[in-house]
Amino acid sequence: MKFGKITPEIIQELKDAVGKDIIFDEEMNRMAYSRDWSPRDDSNIHLPDLVARPRTTEQTAKIVVIANKHRIPVTAIGGLTGMGGGAVPIYGGIAMETKGMNKVLEIDVDNMVAVVQAGITLWDLNQEAKKYGLYLPQEPESKKAVTVASSIACNNDSAMGIRHGRMIDHLSNAVIVTGEGKIVRAGRRKAMCSNSGYQLNWLLVGSEGTLGIITEATVKLIPIQKTRMVDMVVFPSLNDSMNAIRDIMHSGLALESAHINCRKRLNFYTHSYREKHGKEPDIPEWAEALLGISFASAEDHDKVVKFSRDYAIEICGRHKGQLVKEVEITDGWWASKYTVNFAPFKQKWPDSQREKKFGAVDCGIPIGRIEEAYDKFLEIADKYNQQILGMCVYHERPNRLSPSISFAVFVDDKDPENVQGFYSYVREMSEVAIKLEGTSATYIGDSEFKTPWIGELEHQEAYEFMFKIKQAFDPNGIMNPGKKFPVKMFGYEE
Repeated sequence: MKFGKITPEIIQELKDAVGKDIIFDEEMNRMAYSRDWSPRDDSNIHLPDLVARPRTTEQTAKIVVIANKHRIPVTAIGGLTGMGGGAVPIYGGIAMETKGMNKVLEIDVDNMVAVVQAGITLWDLNQEAKKYGLYLPQEPESKKAVTVASSIACNNDSAMGIRHGRMIDHLSNAVIVTGEGKIVRAGRRKAMCSNSGYQLNWLLVGSEGTLGIITEATVKLIPIQKTRMVDMVVFPSLNDSMNAIRDIMHSGLALESAHINCRKRLNFYTHSYREKHGKEPDIPEWAEALLGISFASAEDHDKVVKFSRDYAIEICGRHKGQLVKEVEITDGWWASKYTVNFAPFKQKWPDSQREKKFGAVDCGIPIGRIEEAYDKFLEIADKYNQQILGMCVYHERPNRLSPSISFAVFVDDKDPENVQGFYSYVREMSEVAIKLEGTSATYIGDSEFKTPWIGELEHQEAYEFMFKIKQAFDPNGIMNPGKKFPVKMFGYEE
């Protein structure tokens, strides 16, 4: 069985249903949705057959009803900043551009929640929320492009996850259009806790558009942080830095962020320093791990932040940590992670997205196995001729050690052989993570590159039940086909 093809008659049917200003089939419009930010060569581009840009949930539902009737694939499109092909329409069909649904519907100050159309970007949401002294603490580097819906669909990682968590920790409820075109509200409205029914809102988290199109969301906000202190501390080993974070947390201090970079990865974040001063940053030769931490508060001139920072540095010293005293090194790292208006291609490794493409494996590795995983990273990257960028360990669960690791390389996307080597590298590193009792994905997702093999490998007998959930939401398998489940499981030709 093959997916349905879009014909002139179907295009007219769609235009009659939602208006001709919503449906576009010109090649110049379709080309923009043929790839995301993932490494791929020019032969691996997937052009959708049609682009739909609905502005309401109801328009979205009408489009999906028609697509389902004709078994036409539908791929939800957010900011296209994903690094694994999750939003690439690999079977053509309809690219459902959601950024037309970009309104803030309500800011509830008392309950500290925002009700939004889910195509709004994180940046635009926070610009509105800040008028009320609130914000959503989800701070990916792509925040000016990434949407609320795509953050939910990929369980967006937060640079401040060790205190505020990930998108799952902020999602109160969502509206979804299922694969049959049904409109379903999943979640708890504005109530922050519930034990009624199944928590369907959380089922949408990490679903990568395979269950339906998220069109509306209610998300929890926090007060704007008015005081912040940021530091970098170097350690002789990765384990020393992990132990320091553990003891900081056990002391009762509330870290806002905690990132560990290997020495190789620091070169990526300190390029701005080398550009300005014409020399290498003053980092001891013995340093193998560099910990970036921050403390923050909603109070001006907060004494708690100063105390927390000073005590954390003292704890780091107990684990052989040494404070990086050059403020510009710390500021350059922070700006590269959190600041939008930094100099393009100057803040990080030069021409890091033009000469070669940033590529990464997003693994979750148990505590105590990270150095073992790091050694395998160096070995496997070398095996497949991948230029090593380095490792960064994020912590994404509130108030606990929860390593979410980016094993990053630079990929020559003008060289098909190097790109294929990257895909092999992704697979082998994912297998390493599973063997170490970790997970193959923490923020990029199963996406395009892992779907053919990762499901049964990581989830085993649970994979069958996941497929039944997929069938309940999307019985014809039209929603983002080829992601999480091979299309042959629905009887389609690959």
